[in-house]
Amino acid sequence: MSAVSEDDIRAALRTIIDPVSGEDIVGQGMVSGLVIKDRNIGFAIEIDPADAERMEPLRKAAERAVMALEGVSSVSAVLTAHNDAPASRPEPQARANANTAPATPLLPDVGAIVAVASGKGGVGKSTTAVNLAVALAALGQRVGILDADVYGPSLPRMFGVDEKPKPLANKKIAPLEAHGVKIMSMGFMVPEDTAMVWRGPMVMGALEQMMREVEWGELDVLVVDMPPGTGDAQLTMAQRVPLAGAVIVSTPQDIALIDARKGMSMFAKVNVPVLGIIENMSTFICPNCGERTDIFGHGGARAEAERLGSDFLGEIPLDVAIRVTSDAGQPITASEPDGPHAAAYRDVAMAVLGKISAATTRPAPAISME
Repeated sequence: MSAVSEDDIRAALRTIIDPVSGEDIVGQGMVSGLVIKDRNIGFAIEIDPADAERMEPLRKAAERAVMALEGVSSVSAVLTAHNDAPASRPEPQARANANTAPATPLLPDVGAIVAVASGKGGVGKSTTAVNLAVALAALGQRVGILDADVYGPSLPRMFGVDEKPKPLANKKIAPLEAHGVKIMSMGFMVPEDTAMVWRGPMVMGALEQMMREVEWGELDVLVVDMPPGTGDAQLTMAQRVPLAGAVIVSTPQDIALIDARKGMSMFAKVNVPVLGIIENMSTFICPNCGERTDIFGHGGARAEAERLGSDFLGEIPLDVAIRVTSDAGQPITASEPDGPHAAAYRDVAMAVLGKISAATTRPAPAISME
């Protein structure tokens, strides 16, 4: 079987007509960011942001057209909303009337959306997000978790799920479920070793689709596993949905705390409350001799929370059992629910629940980077 080529894909996409201009989307320069990885295809369709909802059928038609090509195993197309529409596209008078209604809100049936973030990678943010979600479910909450780390999705491995989401009759897709938590991740759509070589707007479009097109149902809490840093994904989530707050994960050492401060500053600039700081990999107890070693230090996150006037939500030790259970798809809050580590995560979950109850009706903020 011959590999599909870029020319093949563009030829298929030339059959897709832009309803605004009446011309094909390739000729209009609307297709960008085309990625071919083995038999997996990804691309963006650039549109005017005002057209987002009515262009959704075009996006799905584009996916079907490429999926019909021989040698293609998966297709992921996202709508990229730019402030400026392509210059060659006409602006019919009817558009002004068609777009006077407000956009459909994202995640209307979710009580509280909590972002789990870090200023840098490698601090155990995803492990914390997964165990926080499972702990919240164990406390009787209806919980979902969204993997917003499009470039490095890890939730499929951590939850031990490798299926593809199933389409529903209402044209949405069903989230997968494990350990009492509903899950959605780009990792379900592409092979684990596939690199997502996407520009920022494509990431933003993918996040919006995972919120809009997934049948989350009624949830008490949606945990969002953010990518590290302070980039496009953070801005998209802060602007598009009413975040109840952010949980910052850091290790105790100074270099990690510097980046944690940046994360807190970013959320302050977009008017998202920081619910508190978690100190991960806080200390290590030798399983053989019982001796305690503070490999990354200890107490740094607590001291930083006090200095910044933020709450300290708890500390999680550095322990091989947490790593092993995460790698095996059996988070320690589910596989060892009566153990001390699960208890530490439940304490954090209870602290988070106590802080989000007054924040669930906060509107999505306007972003100001002044």
